[in-house]
Amino acid sequence: MRVSGFTFLRNGQVLGYPFIESIRSILPIVDEFVIALGPCEDETQAMIEAIGDSKIRIIHTQWNEAMKDRGYVYGQQKMIAQFNCSGDWAFYLEADEVVHEDDLPKIRSAMEKYLHNDAVEALVFDYLHFYGNARSYLWSPGWYRKAPRIIKNSVRSYAPDGLFWLVLERNKIGRYPQAALLGATMYHYGWVRSEEQMNLKSEKVQRYWDKTVTKIDYTDIDGSIIRRFEGEHPAEVKPWLPECNDIFQANSAHSLTRKEKKHRWMLKLERWFGLEMSKKHFKLVP
Repeated sequence: MRVSGFTFLRNGQVLGYPFIESIRSILPIVDEFVIALGPCEDETQAMIEAIGDSKIRIIHTQWNEAMKDRGYVYGQQKMIAQFNCSGDWAFYLEADEVVHEDDLPKIRSAMEKYLHNDAVEALVFDYLHFYGNARSYLWSPGWYRKAPRIIKNSVRSYAPDGLFWLVLERNKIGRYPQAALLGATMYHYGWVRSEEQMNLKSEKVQRYWDKTVTKIDYTDIDGSIIRRFEGEHPAEVKPWLPECNDIFQANSAHSLTRKEKKHRWMLKLERWFGLEMSKKHFKLVP
């Protein structure tokens, strides 16, 4: 069995991504790691090369600056990397996602288990979305709790907005992949970087969604969905994380948006009826 890791990246250093920690976190279980690297104005390429691992392969790409439709340029970049993967499995990481070292044997074992099972096209991680600091994460149906990050390279798949896969049927109609649960966790740190870096990222990327840039204030959130993290972070990311012992505090005067009110009701329904109502971009295989 051969496994390819892959991602796409641009200006990872200046935008505050833990991309080095992300890449390093799965190097032990992949045979190659493909990076579609767009034009950078920082030291991103030098930092990747400094990892010094022969498994890493950089593909230099151009971004279509005229493409402003729903983040499709992200899908283009993701697929450039994926189409250059040579493994049986393609393991995708966003540049702010890190895998825990304790989960690596479990992940590798699942890929071996389902390699020849045609009913399983992808493998799904549980998610922890950290927010504000390393001691706080979000628990709400508005933040997906599970997502596929590993897909068979033999499956006819594509990612229209860069994040989730669609599988093309023979009639060319897309559907979410058939997937099995890994029982492993993906640690998502995008909202732990500084507000300055997050606002810079927003300024640079929102144009690809044809959206107006609005200033991000981390405290401007429904504080009831913030929970305290009591576990251990992946070893790779610990040096990157800012020190913090207290849970992140939202603005107590924050006015709930329509979506936040909806998500509060969904949380109540989940508690009352034992449901799980977050968005699922996969179909679970029995």
